Amino acid sequence: MAQLLRTSNPALNDKVFQGEHTALGEAMTLQGTVNKTGLLLLCAVGTAAWTWNLFLHSPQSVLPLMMVGLFGGLIFAMVTIFKKTWAPVTAPIYALLEGLVLGSVSALLETRYHGIAIQAVSLTFGTLVVLLLAYRSGLIPVTEKFRLGIVAATGGIALLYVLEILLGFFGIHFATINGAGPIGIGFSVFVVIIAALNLVLDFDFIESGVRAGAPKYMEWYSAFGLMVTLIWLYFEILRLLSKLRSRE
Repeated sequence: MAQLLRTSNPALNDKVFQGEHTALGEAMTLQGTVNKTGLLLLCAVGTAAWTWNLFLHSPQSVLPLMMVGLFGGLIFAMVTIFKKTWAPVTAPIYALLEGLVLGSVSALLETRYHGIAIQAVSLTFGTLVVLLLAYRSGLIPVTEKFRLGIVAATGGIALLYVLEILLGFFGIHFATINGAGPIGIGFSVFVVIIAALNLVLDFDFIESGVRAGAPKYMEWYSAFGLMVTLIWLYFEILRLLSKLRSRE
């Protein structure tokens, strides 16, 4: 059972549904999870739009909000992961905080590359819809080898990012993969593909939770996990587009 529920999403890993069953109360449903995901998206979009508008009037006031969103989002993400029963409260707070980061970064890049934000949003949701349809139609079978491949690739990317942050304190930077050259763009394309394929694992994982009869609050938790992947995908698409636009 654990192998069947494996995913590289840190929020939706193979231990999430372990012991999460309901005996008397309502069980999670697919429609319920979709509704909760929609609510979390509205929360993130709401604070992102507010931060964007604030940036237009006072750019210097956005940086503190971005830092609050960055560290606050990380804290509430960890709380949600370790206290799944709190997800109905912590997941919306996480989405609101992440919206501060989304709005700040998007507005900042928009000043350099006009139209980049709407392009990134369109590509993110377009990817979500396409992969959902592909998953539902069976075009992308979620096999054990597929899971292991995506998990390994995602873990490698995460390790590289952590290493890059640590080495950055010593003045060592990965200029090649962060640059707008062929290697840098190729790396970003690879990361975007891996982030997108994580959505497929998330879809499969959520369906597994529904079949397992997980309790109702797991709808919020599953929606939170899907949001984690969507936000990662958006930022990676934004990064790729910024590299491409810088070459123009």
